[in-house]
Order: sequence, then C-alpha cells, then structure tokens
Amino acid sequence: MRLTMRRADTSPPPGQSGTGGRRARLAARIPGLLHDRTFRRYWSGETISMFGDQISSIALPLVGVLALHATPAEMGYLAALVWVPALLFGLHAGVWVDRRGRRRATMIGADICRAALLTSIPVSYAVGVLTLWQLYGVAFGVGMFSILFTVSEPTLFVSIVPNDKYVEGNSLVYGSRAFSFVGGPSVGGALVQLLTAPLAVLADAASFLGSAFFLARIRPEEPPAAQAGDGALTAGVKFIRHSPIVRASLLAASVVNFFNFVFFALFVLYATRYLHVQPGVLGLVLGIGAVGGLLGAATTKRLTNRFGVGRIYAISFLIFAAPMALVPAAGGPHALVLAILMAAEFIGGFGVMVLDITIGAIFSAVIPDDVRSRVTGAFQAVNYGTRPLGALLGGFLGSPWLLGPRVTLWVAAIGGMTSFLVLLPTQIPRFRMPAASGGRETPALPDAQDLANSAA
Repeated sequence: MRLTMRRADTSPPPGQSGTGGRRARLAARIPGLLHDRTFRRYWSGETISMFGDQISSIALPLVGVLALHATPAEMGYLAALVWVPALLFGLHAGVWVDRRGRRRATMIGADICRAALLTSIPVSYAVGVLTLWQLYGVAFGVGMFSILFTVSEPTLFVSIVPNDKYVEGNSLVYGSRAFSFVGGPSVGGALVQLLTAPLAVLADAASFLGSAFFLARIRPEEPPAAQAGDGALTAGVKFIRHSPIVRASLLAASVVNFFNFVFFALFVLYATRYLHVQPGVLGLVLGIGAVGGLLGAATTKRLTNRFGVGRIYAISFLIFAAPMALVPAAGGPHALVLAILMAAEFIGGFGVMVLDITIGAIFSAVIPDDVRSRVTGAFQAVNYGTRPLGALLGGFLGSPWLLGPRVTLWVAAIGGMTSFLVLLPTQIPRFRMPAASGGRETPALPDAQDLANSAA
C-alpha cells in the first residue's frame, strides 16, 4: 500500500508536466520559513552581512599585521576595541531601543554607518594616510553601531518568526553564518593577496549596504515601544538576575568568550608568523575547517528534538572550546600543521553553530518582548564586555617577554573548557522548548512561562 501511494504521489497529475512535478517536489524540500517573503528578505540581508563579516574577520587583523606591522600587544588592542562599546554602551543601547521602538530602522542606520566607517580604511590607504590609530577608531565605531544592531535584532526576529519555529529560524540564520565561515575567510584571504588587506575590507562595507537594502524591503509588525516608566536602565539586569536560565547562560558565555578572545587576539599572528601559513592558505584553512559549522546548522534541530535543547546547548560549550588546544599543539610537517588547523576549525565551527542556534532559540522563548532589547543589552554588556578584556590579556600574555603566543594559546584553550562545567549543576541541561499549539510535547522544567513570571 505504501509503495503504491508513493508512486502515485511522485507522478505528475493530469495536465502537469514532469518538470512541474519536480519543481513542486523541490519546493517541498525548502524550509517552510523560506516560503515567507518577509523572513526570506530578512534572512537574505543577514546572509550577505555575515559573509562580509567573515571576509573582514581575516582582512582587518591582516591590515594591522601586514600593512601597519602591529605588535602582539597592538593586535590585542585592535581585537579589544571592537567589543569595548558593548561594555560601555550595552545597557544604555537596550534602553534606548526599547523606548524608541522602530528596531528595523535602527538596524538599517547601523548598517549604513558601519559601511561608511569601513570604507574609510581603503580610502585612507589609497592616499597613504592610514594609521594604526585610525584602525583603532574604525574598530571602536563599528563595535558601537554593532551594539545598536544587536540589541534591536532579537525583537525583529520574534516579530517575523512564529514561536514554534524559533529553532528552525535560528538554524537558517546561523546556517548562513556557517556558510559564511566556509566562504568568507577563503575569499578574504584571496582578496588580501590579490588586492592588499585594506582594499579587501571594502567587501565587508558592501555587505552592510546589502543588509540595509533587504531590511528596507520588509515591514513586520514590531512590538510597541516601551513606556518611559518601563524603560529603567536596570530592567534587563533584574530579569537576568531572576532568570536561572539566562543567568547561567551569561556566566558560561562570558567565560568561553573571555578565553576565546585571549585565543583570537593571537591566532592570526601565531598562524602567520610562527606556523608560517600564508594569508591565502590561512583563509582556505579556515573556510574548509568551518564546514563543521554547516554540519552543526544542519543537525541542530534533530539533535535538540532527540536530546533536548538544554542538554545540546550545554555540551556545545565543550565542543566549541576544546579544539582550541589543537592550535598550540600543531607541529611537524607543514601539511600536518594545516590538517590540524582544519580539524580545530571544523570541530569548533560545529560547536559554535550549535551553541548559537540553541541559545537563540532558548532566549526567544524565555525573554518577554517588552524587555527583550534591555535584556539583550545587559547580556551583551557583560558577555561582549569580557571580549576586550580577554583580547587585552591575550596580547599582554602573548608578548615574547612574558608567556609568548604558544603558551597563551594553551591557557585560552584550558580556560575556555571550564565554561561547560559552569552549566552542569544548573537547570539548563533539563530545559526543553515549549510545545507548539496542539503539539504533543510538554515542555520539561524549567518552563519558559515560569521563567518569565519569576523574572517579572
């Protein structure tokens, strides 16, 4: 009976060509959210922007290393300055966005400003006036507008995506991020070799304009702006303090990000100067290794359905941090070094994609709309605020007169793995997403509504 029905389903009905039937079957395989025009445009803008970010992630540090001959300490300053605005302005940005509303318009403005700042790098380089201080200023400015974009985005996301599609929506967005990890560094490394690092930064500037273009073409119904009395600076902090899920996540994320940026501040310098990896090859290594991110994006939904979103989220911290140890351990023939670096990026890329998708889905479920930007701002003020501190420590410890780059990378790897231990005694491993209306699954403790009530 099943075989007969399957054959009937795959045969084109009268009057429909075989080509039409194949198109229908292909359309059925496209994730449901991508059939929605608003989400598709939002996702397209995110995809373009993230691809440009990955080009810049290798191009901007190489501007410092190759064009301006930065020292390890100066590379630490550069990595730190992108994230210092989160520490300084994260709380205030969340309050301002919640009170103002109009999150989409704020995101468009942030995109345009970031594009203008990045464009100044190749322009200054072309006329021979580019300095390390300008690079610092651009990094700080991009970080400042990125905070406005980041605190606005979660509310726009839940305005577009139904609550029973949060994991699917985050999988698609972070699937794009995984794809950007594959292609972005490879393209970035190639552009650096072909055009020089400063000119390669133009690709990221163009990506922000592409993001603004697609955001301008959607009109989702956003939640109303918060009333003046509801916009207290401490509202996000209070929610985090009373929410066991968000509080534990903040502690673990801060630990892994702190040590990841100790690592990140020195990785490009260590790979190029100590492991003798050429910029183009480094981009290729990162791109091939980040195929793990695509695998993570493709499998997260199945993993969370089988094992629970909280358990997978907790384990992803370990999978993300542990491969950092492979980089200082790399040695031997050059081909073996490249293989080890690819393995580190593959496994770490898988872990960070699973982490990002699951935390995005959990937070979409447990944080109410009326404080979402303020909670995001408070969370990022601490979480992102640890990043410049980690980068500064990495640059300091990595100096030849102290620990040196290799030992500092070991410290970063071991420290990053402790984030997994932070989550083990908490409620997070038992957390499950709320069931969709009419669904059969009952959310396990802790429940999203209970968390919202306890934090009110």
